[in-house]
Amino acid sequence: MTASSPSALFGPIFRAVQAHGLYPDSKSFADAIPLRPIEEILAEWHGGCPREQSDLARFVGRNFALPGEGHEGLSGTAGMADHIHALWSVLTRRQEDSAAGSSQIALPRPFVVPGGRFRELYYWDAYFTALGLVRSDRHDLVEDMIANFGSLLDRFGHIPNGTRSYYLSRSHPPLFYLMAGLSQDRSDDSRRNRLRWMLIEHRFWMDGEDGLAPGGEARRVIRLPDGTLLNRSWDDIDQPRDESWREDMALAEGLPEASQRRLWRDLRAAAESGWDFSSRWLGDGHNLASIRTTRLVPVDLNCLLHGLEQTIAEEALALGEGDVARSFAVRAQHRATAINQHLWNATAGFFADYDLDRHTVAQQLTAATAFALFTGICPRDRAAAVKNAIDQMVRDGGLLTTLNPSGQQWDAPNGWAPLQWIAIAGLRRYGFTGLADTIAHRWVTMVEDHYRASGVFLEKYDVERRGAGAGGEYVTETGFGWTNGVTLKLLAGMPQ
Repeated sequence: MTASSPSALFGPIFRAVQAHGLYPDSKSFADAIPLRPIEEILAEWHGGCPREQSDLARFVGRNFALPGEGHEGLSGTAGMADHIHALWSVLTRRQEDSAAGSSQIALPRPFVVPGGRFRELYYWDAYFTALGLVRSDRHDLVEDMIANFGSLLDRFGHIPNGTRSYYLSRSHPPLFYLMAGLSQDRSDDSRRNRLRWMLIEHRFWMDGEDGLAPGGEARRVIRLPDGTLLNRSWDDIDQPRDESWREDMALAEGLPEASQRRLWRDLRAAAESGWDFSSRWLGDGHNLASIRTTRLVPVDLNCLLHGLEQTIAEEALALGEGDVARSFAVRAQHRATAINQHLWNATAGFFADYDLDRHTVAQQLTAATAFALFTGICPRDRAAAVKNAIDQMVRDGGLLTTLNPSGQQWDAPNGWAPLQWIAIAGLRRYGFTGLADTIAHRWVTMVEDHYRASGVFLEKYDVERRGAGAGGEYVTETGFGWTNGVTLKLLAGMPQ
């Protein structure tokens, strides 16, 4: 099953609205709901398309309902934990059906949104949000979101970046196996269903592997010259993103068509990575136009796919599916070996991305190195070096994303809740509890201090100045699902 994006459905109308900058956020019109049948709206447009911005605004007002800001009920004055407990209801949505022509994707059960402009279910946000839902005894919402993801896997063959039609050409960091692990339903039927969904997701990521020759590339699959199989981020479309159409068009202005298409696909692939955007994807480390995401093999993505393969093997064995268990145990081992061989920077002592054009591991240290600890693929004799690398990135408010102050939001001085949790959990897994506790304490106290001063939680923070994060394509949003989830989870383990 597929669904057309707003740019495809409303072609000239969509382009005119975005090109005129009718709304400050390109995502606003991408999320608009048509008030009449699509054919009638297009007929009116072609009968005399508006030429002035004021006429265009009136046309849109007659034919579309624009989304609200989504900030209502997010601020509070109660204690931090109590406010987070209360926020789950504020951030819970239902979308059992979708209006014709809307970008919304219907879901069978309730779900928690991040907040602000992020008014739909997002894939990798959900796991970190769920960590807090468990602490709040909201297991009902955890089960609901697992079921929603299963529904998406059944309908589309993958979990999209978010539940909008314009996100369907890509996914997000594959954390479904971790989300499934939070389920309290341990019946064999439910476990088999979750295993089936994990196998569907794995097929999506490995599509194209069959017959792929050494040195070959197919969508998200890479086979290195030595025959090693790894994965990259990708997007099946090489056009401007609906939700950032104006920004993508401006960035590509003046480039030849082939270069524009490469640029747009790399921007989209970075969105699939979850790190949109970061200097780790940039050829020159600073200029977004130098982005080359699809030429890199990300360490975090491959660590998570190892986790998926290992979990499939374990669940299949427990459910008596021996052939599947053996096959995926071999896959997991091969991937762990490949990560340790190709994504390890022996000189610097950390895991990093592999550069497909330079045939070498990257030199840039990022928080993605912590995924090797989190998923357990880091050998014990390398763990201390990774811990020391992570220590270089710790600041007064927690863990930096990178050491590069590029102006992109997934760079210094910003810190993000999901990366705090990955690093903390990974360090604890290897016995580095001192550094783990330091990061946890600094993050929680920064979030709490900011909450007491402002009454809100943010999607990202400046961990150097211990305040609101900045950078990227939009203002820092409040809410905020994964910050609430990770902070509540960490708060439960803090000394009282």
